[in-house]
Amino acid sequence: MASAVVDNTAEQEVVGGVDSHTDTLHVAVISDNGGHLADAEFTTTAAGYAAALAFLSAHGHVIAIGVEGTSSYGAGFTRAAREAGLHVVEVNRPDRAERRRIGKSDPIDAYAAARAALSGRAHAAPKDDTIAGTRALHNAARSAIKARTAALNQISSLLITAPDTIRAKYGRLKGTDRTDALARLRPAGDAVHTAVHTAVHTAVLTALKSLARRVRELTAEHQTLVKALGSLVTLHNPGLRAAHGVGPDTAAQLLVAAGGNPDRMSTEASFAALCGAAPVPASSGRTNRHRLSRGGDRQANAALYRVALVRMSSDSRTREYVASQTAAGRTKKEIIRLLKRAIAREMFRCLTTTVPVPGIADLRPLRQTKNITLTAAARHFGLWPATISALERGIRRDDDLAHSYRNWLQAA
Repeated sequence: MASAVVDNTAEQEVVGGVDSHTDTLHVAVISDNGGHLADAEFTTTAAGYAAALAFLSAHGHVIAIGVEGTSSYGAGFTRAAREAGLHVVEVNRPDRAERRRIGKSDPIDAYAAARAALSGRAHAAPKDDTIAGTRALHNAARSAIKARTAALNQISSLLITAPDTIRAKYGRLKGTDRTDALARLRPAGDAVHTAVHTAVHTAVLTALKSLARRVRELTAEHQTLVKALGSLVTLHNPGLRAAHGVGPDTAAQLLVAAGGNPDRMSTEASFAALCGAAPVPASSGRTNRHRLSRGGDRQANAALYRVALVRMSSDSRTREYVASQTAAGRTKKEIIRLLKRAIAREMFRCLTTTVPVPGIADLRPLRQTKNITLTAAARHFGLWPATISALERGIRRDDDLAHSYRNWLQAA
């Protein structure tokens, strides 16, 4: 009697690895002991993702999939794999030393991603899709402000080399006054009508007008994007947006760095390291010291820096801390490093827990029913009217001021 052939493929545990690109992704499969089983290439389409998942499942029970670029080229496959109930981990690309040693190709990178997932070297969860809209608005706003800055720099450069009459008329203007004046000018009418210089003057003025109008359009575009971004981040994480010194751009950058899903960060120290705000041990022998981390997400580090600067100028507790540290002999750079580490701890709490935000919706109606102007309220507290307005609109959080303001309005 012939013995039955038992197929153990379905019982075998396997790990997948994915090297993602714009049009294709390369998928590799290894066994639970690291042996190479198979690899293949698929398209970055819905049908391609389904075929890739079927290819993985055909070799056994998939316990994990390591994917390079889960929030970029591999976002579509990551989304499909998670919807299928598979465990996906984010894999960083191999370092240069390893690539020099073993070479580089799509199959090599895919197998390396699978080994990273199997060994536990890669264990971070992919970034959540809930912040995809925040990332899109944030990137659009950043590109708008970069293009605006480039146009302003071009205007300044053109005015430096412009004919004397143009430089004398517009070079002394600054900021929006210069932009508005250049946007309104008529190149043919403003040009100096001489046989030698008319064409040059007209060309330069035409270029300046075009750049000035571009600046105005980009400014309006950036303001619209920031307004939409502020509404979105407030809806997603009101506690983070309400923290002192955290504006829409800063809140969006921290949300993008964190990924939207708090389970990616196990401790506040890991978040500080992610933002490059954690001191790195640099001890050897009898030397015991730490150095500044220059790794991590530099944009998130810049966001912490902006919060530190705002609080150093407008937060009383921070100003007292800076004064005490200055008296202790620390430099401004050292104090900012300490502040960034403390702010990272606070931001981690805002990102991973629900931080209650005191209600301020009653402040403006209460002031209006009392017929009190913003100017009068600001004068009473010794503040600028814009500060009271920002407090009423929820743009700036100051719980002590809100409590005092409410009590004053009720007693008025």
